[in-house]
Amino acid sequence: MSQSSQSRSGDLPFVDEHVVQVAAPQAAVWASLEHHVRKSLQFAPGHLLPRILAMEPRTGFAVAERSPLSLLRLVGRHRFSDYALEFDLEAAGDGTVLRARTFAAFPGLRGRLYRALVIGSGGHRIVVRRLLDAVAGRSERALDVRDVARSE
Repeated sequence: MSQSSQSRSGDLPFVDEHVVQVAAPQAAVWASLEHHVRKSLQFAPGHLLPRILAMEPRTGFAVAERSPLSLLRLVGRHRFSDYALEFDLEAAGDGTVLRARTFAAFPGLRGRLYRALVIGSGGHRIVVRRLLDAVAGRSERALDVRDVARSE
């Protein structure tokens, strides 16, 4: 874990990190990431889960830090956890390295049980990997569409 990630996340303990190499420039990856955050990581108004968990914000995540093309830090809390999800983008050759780091505190017995359910079960890992794969796929497809349009 880098010092910069630790300082951005305050006192929340590190949970995990997932990395994907994307064959697309940072701008395409950034646009795809923002799209997926809006569509996949936000609960719609009236959804039951935010009310059941007493989520703040009700959508699940709030943007705590945004540095276009390089960093998107989302935070939230509910009755079982305080959490942060950080996405870092870094140019790498002709592509982009996209990292997702999770930080979270799970206080009390209920928090530990929730952690076992979400983290221990592997569910969190699956969701984050799917999100990263979706961002990568959308970024690369957008690049392919632009390349095809230029060749016509």
